[in-house]
This record gives sequence, C-alpha cells and structure tokens, in this order.
Amino acid sequence: MRVVFLEDVTGVAQGGDVKDVKNGFARNYLIPQSLAVPVSSNAMQRVAKLKDSAGKKRVKLLGNMKALGETLNGLRLDIEMNSGASGRLYGSVTNMLIAEKLTAMTNNEIDRRTVEIVEPIRKIGKFNVGLRLHSEVQSNITVLVYPTGSDPDETLASIEAEALAAAKEEDASEDESNVAALDEVQTDMPEKENVNMDDSGESQNSDQLNTRDNEDVEEALNQEPVPKEDARDQ
Repeated sequence: MRVVFLEDVTGVAQGGDVKDVKNGFARNYLIPQSLAVPVSSNAMQRVAKLKDSAGKKRVKLLGNMKALGETLNGLRLDIEMNSGASGRLYGSVTNMLIAEKLTAMTNNEIDRRTVEIVEPIRKIGKFNVGLRLHSEVQSNITVLVYPTGSDPDETLASIEAEALAAAKEEDASEDESNVAALDEVQTDMPEKENVNMDDSGESQNSDQLNTRDNEDVEEALNQEPVPKEDARDQ
C-alpha cells in the first residue's frame, strides 16, 4: 500500500514522506495510530504542510531529548532486588525495569528500547548502562543493584573495595611475572668476553690477542737465518 506519513516513524519514514509499505503494517499499525494515510489527491496536497509540521516537531523533540540526556548523564539509578548469599538475583533487572525506574525518577517517559543492555542483569553489582534517547543523543548512567533490606551506599562501598583489592592483587601478580621474566632473560644471556685495551686505547678481546700472537710467531719462523760472518760484522 502506498501511504503518506503524517508524522515521523523511527526507522521507517519522516512526516510528509510518500512510501510503499506492507498492507498489514499500514492497516494494523500506521493508519490506526494516525501515523499515515493512504495516498489520495487530498493527502498529496498536504505533503508540503506535513513535511513542515514534522520538521518543527523533529527539532522540538531533539531539543527535549538533549535536555533530558544532560539530566540523565552520569546519574546513579539504585534498584533493590532480592538475592541469595552469593549475590545471585531472584529474578533479573531488564531494560523495561530500568526504563520504568527512570520514568518515575524524571517524570519523563523513557522507552525501554532506549536502554542499551546486552542481556538482563542477574547479580548484585554496579553496571554502566547506555541510553540512546535519540539518534543524536547518547547518555550513560550507573545502575546499582543492591540486596533487599541493605543500604545502597554501603553496598557500593563494598563493591568498590572489592574491585580495588582485586586490582592490587592483579598488579602484584603482574609485577611477579615481570621479575620472573627478567630473571629468565638474564640467565639466558651469554657471559661477556674478556676485553683488553691495546696501546691506542681500543678494546680487544682475548681471541683477537691470541690470533695476533700466533701471527707474530709464524712470521719469525719464516724469516731467513742471518749468516755467521754477517753476524760478526754486526
């Protein structure tokens, strides 16, 4: 069915657009929700006005979402849940639950689809959660899930203390590994050769000196003997 969109429909079309959509989608959702109407001469005459109206609504919505995003960004949302001794929840914290809590806290309708979590939260802890309020607005909040009957601030302090202890333990383990690796490298290094200095101050190792000594001996043996008479004259 070919329809004229009266308003923006996220991911589908903007107000004033004329598009072909599936019959079921149009009859069961778009038309009953007054989001679109079938193409007609009257509807086509309204296209320009619809585009202008939708554009103004779009700008206003973006402004509202930016303001809401600034309000929510960095917010800590505390959610009390029943849990076992191990911290495992009897249930889970879903994007719908988070959206409901945020709606009650801010008095702004928060759609569950804006809450970006890969899977429901099923344990006590502190979690970073993204909010995609608009295609151009992204905020981040902290969700603190704490046991029923406990104090959220105390739970947070305990979580952070455990994280700090784990980080220190990891650093200590890494330092030990680095020391062990350094010892291994030093063990594998060959011993330095003996080095002597010649008259010019340049360094020579023992192998170079031995080679020169052998050459001097060989040169002396190869020289012709001096005649005795010549020797006396000398």
